Amino acid sequence: MSQNPAQPVGLRIGHVRGVTTTKWQRTWEERFRDPLVIREVADDEQLLGLHDGSLDMCFVRLPIEREGLHAIPLYEEQMVAWVSKENAIAAVDDVTLADLEDETVLPQLDATAIDRVLVGAVLVVPMSVARAASRRDLVYRPIVDADPSPVALAWRVDDENPLLDEFIGVVRGRTANSSRTQKERASSGSRPTPARPGSRPKRPRTSTRKTRRR
Repeated sequence: MSQNPAQPVGLRIGHVRGVTTTKWQRTWEERFRDPLVIREVADDEQLLGLHDGSLDMCFVRLPIEREGLHAIPLYEEQMVAWVSKENAIAAVDDVTLADLEDETVLPQLDATAIDRVLVGAVLVVPMSVARAASRRDLVYRPIVDADPSPVALAWRVDDENPLLDEFIGVVRGRTANSSRTQKERASSGSRPTPARPGSRPKRPRTSTRKTRRR
């Protein structure tokens, strides 16, 4: 079946667990008619969609193999020790890497990780992951001397879709009136920012100053 050329193509965005895209998606929908298709990807498959073409962009955790990819670092996340409430770590406010030396440490949340944590293992993950999958029988504590987990937005070097720069602008906080986004909006056919409901057009100012007679 041939694709309707009038139908907006949009962007396909992936993100690893813990990355919240709601704010950026809302801003995008306010400014553009081109749709976003967003889906979560596993950490160990975060680059797969970019390489096979099923994703246009992906929020990834660094480090990554950057050959053929652009990546913009966005922010860093605190690493935490996620444990059972029965674990001794649950009784303290924070831990160090040295505190975990004698523990069974799991580096990734997978299908069996929670079961292993419930019997004594320690799951080390970014704080957002522990928050997103919060459970009453588990608690997490910051690891004060662990390297943070950097999050970046990645896309293919050879992808010339003009909507990529539009989405980068949204993520970076560019306003709708940015000259750069206006230029690309004209070429991509996206709509300008709509007026707020109930807003009135501004009237031109008229001078009330009287001309003095000489």
